[in-house]
Amino acid sequence: MGLTAGSPAPPSDLDRQWHREPLAQVTIALGVGVERGLATDEVTHRQAEFGPNTLPEPNRRSRVALLLDQIRNPLVLLLLGAGVIAGLVGDTKDAAVIFAVVVINSVLGFVQEFRAENSLESLRKMLAPTCIVRRDGILAEVPAGTVVPGDIVVLETGAQIPADGRLIVAVQLEVDESALTGESLPAIKDIERVDAVDAPLGDRRCMAYMNTLVTRGRGEMVVVSTGSRTEMGRLAELIKQTPLSATPLQGQLAQLGKRLAVIGGVAVVLYVLIGLSRGDAWNAILLSGVALAVAAIPEGLPVVVTVTLAVGVHQMARRGALVKQLASVETLGSTSVVCTDKTGTLTVNQMTVRSAWIGGQPAEVSGDGYQSRGQLTSAGQALSDAEIAGHRRLAQVATLCNDSRIADETVVGDPMEAALLVFAAKLGLDPDLVRAQFVRIAEVPFDARHRFMATVHADPADAAWALIAVKGALDSLLEHCSVLAEADGSITLDDSARAEAVTVMEHLASRGFRILGFAERRVPRASVDPECIETLVDDLTLLGIVGLQDPPRPGAAEAIASCHRAGIDVKMITGDHAATAEAIAAELGIVGRTCTGAQLDADPDDDSQLAEVAVFARVSPEHKLRIVRALQKAGHVTAMTGDGVNDAPALRAADIGVAMGRTGTQVSRDAAAIVLTDDHFATIIKAVEAGRTIYSNIISFLRFQLTTNAGAIAIMLAAPLLGLPLPLTAIQILWVNMIMDGPPAVALGMDPAEPNVMRRPPRSPREQLLPMSRIGVIALNGSVMALGTLLVLHYADTAFPTDQAATLAFTTFVLFQLVSALIVRSSTLSVFHRRTLTNRALWIALAFVLALQVIVVNVPLAQGLFDTVTLTPQQWLLACLTASSLLLVDELRKAFVRHRIAAQHSEPEPIALAAALPRVR
Repeated sequence: MGLTAGSPAPPSDLDRQWHREPLAQVTIALGVGVERGLATDEVTHRQAEFGPNTLPEPNRRSRVALLLDQIRNPLVLLLLGAGVIAGLVGDTKDAAVIFAVVVINSVLGFVQEFRAENSLESLRKMLAPTCIVRRDGILAEVPAGTVVPGDIVVLETGAQIPADGRLIVAVQLEVDESALTGESLPAIKDIERVDAVDAPLGDRRCMAYMNTLVTRGRGEMVVVSTGSRTEMGRLAELIKQTPLSATPLQGQLAQLGKRLAVIGGVAVVLYVLIGLSRGDAWNAILLSGVALAVAAIPEGLPVVVTVTLAVGVHQMARRGALVKQLASVETLGSTSVVCTDKTGTLTVNQMTVRSAWIGGQPAEVSGDGYQSRGQLTSAGQALSDAEIAGHRRLAQVATLCNDSRIADETVVGDPMEAALLVFAAKLGLDPDLVRAQFVRIAEVPFDARHRFMATVHADPADAAWALIAVKGALDSLLEHCSVLAEADGSITLDDSARAEAVTVMEHLASRGFRILGFAERRVPRASVDPECIETLVDDLTLLGIVGLQDPPRPGAAEAIASCHRAGIDVKMITGDHAATAEAIAAELGIVGRTCTGAQLDADPDDDSQLAEVAVFARVSPEHKLRIVRALQKAGHVTAMTGDGVNDAPALRAADIGVAMGRTGTQVSRDAAAIVLTDDHFATIIKAVEAGRTIYSNIISFLRFQLTTNAGAIAIMLAAPLLGLPLPLTAIQILWVNMIMDGPPAVALGMDPAEPNVMRRPPRSPREQLLPMSRIGVIALNGSVMALGTLLVLHYADTAFPTDQAATLAFTTFVLFQLVSALIVRSSTLSVFHRRTLTNRALWIALAFVLALQVIVVNVPLAQGLFDTVTLTPQQWLLACLTASSLLLVDELRKAFVRHRIAAQHSEPEPIALAAALPRVR
């Protein structure tokens, strides 16, 4: 009978091992009768107690939070401070321009991240699942969210399991648990309790889990856990407790912002002291202090980094990747280890017949997946007509002894049986036509005791005869076979032939294949008794065996080889068995030792050797999380890919989580930073290349921007000490930064990848944006800018009116920036190298900036805004010649650097040298 409202509530102990308890004890503990299920009033009572059977939605950032995230950047906050000071002292013009820069930067970042959030939200809009439950003795279809502990749920092929439950009926029941366990083959279920204390989820045959899928058979279960109490809920909580890691670029930019804030603060203090010592008015000192603060802050850096990353995001979207956060693209560029799930990520997650042994002859089968087409070959040669006939005979049996079908590119039933239908199609058979010709009249379902399935069919050629089609485990099948079919007839299945079949089976098993044997027998139709079919499964003719496997994705091996060339380790982490994982790893080129989850548990405190392991098999979500954290602790920037719920905690903990968009679960997509819309592992390599290129381009712009700022600070501090008028106003400094952060910066950010970008080792996460060598070059070029501008100002202050002298110095400084944009693209290559001259967009951008400067100097409206006057052609020529001095100095520096490199590598071999670079740890 159903439980009444006064009955005891089911236990809430999340650690209770339901799989170990006798079935009768389970139903008693849950207070439910199997025949009638729960009473309606008790369902209402339990819904109030346990809540809806749903997983908690991940926290979504509000629009306000998204916007605030853009403003919290230290450089933006410094710029806001400068704008506030300008407003307080009455310089509304400068304040307005500063705030406009902040708004532009914030809007760019907000729009990109908001669009990514909306794109992912569209992936979540799915129909709410339903299930069939027995309540008050009546079967009813109800929303899965209303299921409660104690409900009796009826399971059918194709059904999504609504909650965690203990099976009470299991008839040929198989469940696809790959999203939870990572195993590619469906789990065979029964109702017998599993006594092992530490049995992993994949071995708990008497349990069914939320959001897994019934692929075959039927069953019933009593719900033991709902919502957050399920295994899915436990993973969701694990994800929630896993903090998001800041990307290397975010950390480096934050550190840079703090350093620049200190530099700017020191510069402003020095300037104030200088002003006070000169007796300048406070108002003038504050206004000039704002100008100096603006000069010290690379306010364009957030904008250009955002734009550069946005360009990378757009490129990645076209290549099959949806980026949720801009900085995630750059993080992939510094990745030193990629931890990847096997099922659905490196493999197609579609069982495929890849090898066969028929008539004593081996054959390889090409074409991977359910929809692919292929052919059979032996030792690289096409099969003879007789051999093909033998394969078709086996494929006919595989089609008849089969309960699955493929409809509209969707498998209905057992994925392994679907693979057999594709195998038959590759041999030219039409499964529907074969089944229509050979009408099934009886069957022996698969059973764990005899380990085979048999079906009986009417023979279309002779109504007096029937055909028995059998498939199953080879060792069980051999006990019922007496004849071996060969291409030119049949022979007795003697001990030698049996030994050969077993040897082939063991060889295929060592390669990670799932092995199936096939046999047939013709019997008189009159001898077929539907109640005693099993007695006819004897004296069979063995047709052969096939090896099935979830094959590697096309292009996965090439992508992994590209990772290795780029100095990136690839580690396979899977819940599948070790033999299967090792076979796939070897085929993909992942070489190294294997470690299982049991071995990890045997030494839970020692993670020092995990970085040396290539394949992790039979692991749990907690193991995956532990592996990722161990690699990070060892100094690696770690990317984690996956598609299942069991991958989600590790996806979130990794430096960069990459989820599969097509086959991936919603939980994994929520936890990841990047979603691959094409599910191709090779897309990750494209992302790595894009990330490395983006970082290189950001460095180019950073050198460009900070050289400008260094020159501006030197000018602003040196001019008063030299008794010169202030050469640059705050709005002029902002103008320089704005025009340089605009077209030239975008052009620098769009530089194509260098030819050897994927043959370099990954960048160390400890590498600074501004090492001493880079700071030295910035200081040198900034000094040249400052010296040249001050010399022009000194000369013009005596030769021309004050306003014209200031305009000439301002224009000279702008022209210095045009030269700087050309020289920062490479630290060693000459500006006249063919690669430097091929960026057409950069030349167009520089021409555009030059035209803008001409307008600022000559158009009356712009003159009033920027405090400029018209210059003569001779003055323009003086500015151009002075600015060209930067090109001369930098060319001499690069020539010295090239000479030093040549001296260090007297026999340069670029590829060998790149390969010899140390691995980044």
